[in-house]
Amino acid sequence: MAGEKEKAAFICVKDTIDGAYPSLVLGINAARMGMESKIFYSFMGMNLVMQGGAERAKFFPQGVMGAVPGMVSLATGMMKKKIEKANIPSLADLQEVAQIEGVELIACQMTVDMMEIDEKKLIDGVVVWTAEEFMKYAKDCKICLFT
Repeated sequence: MAGEKEKAAFICVKDTIDGAYPSLVLGINAARMGMESKIFYSFMGMNLVMQGGAERAKFFPQGVMGAVPGMVSLATGMMKKKIEKANIPSLADLQEVAQIEGVELIACQMTVDMMEIDEKKLIDGVVVWTAEEFMKYAKDCKICLFT
């Protein structure tokens, strides 16, 4: 239809720092380009839209370094310092920016049910959709990425 906004959808299934930033950054930029933008959180990504979840996100080094005791905590601290030094907002702040800019954060109904999540524990503004509801939206998207 003429005048209808182009649509973008991003799927986030990881609750790690490197799993969380891409969908938020891309979702915000899609909204800034005038697109209708939504991020669908499923499986472990669901932790990011739980109250306090963004603050608990960690960074896991790849390979054998990630298996060294204490390395995840050290790597997470180092990554958060790099993020701060680069003047990049924290994940929680970026989620707030996303919502202010019109990006809709969506929790997966199947994951809510499977993990027995109390919907009252989701951050403000998060809606819950079934896979079918998301697919009805995604099928009309110009951009649909699994981040």
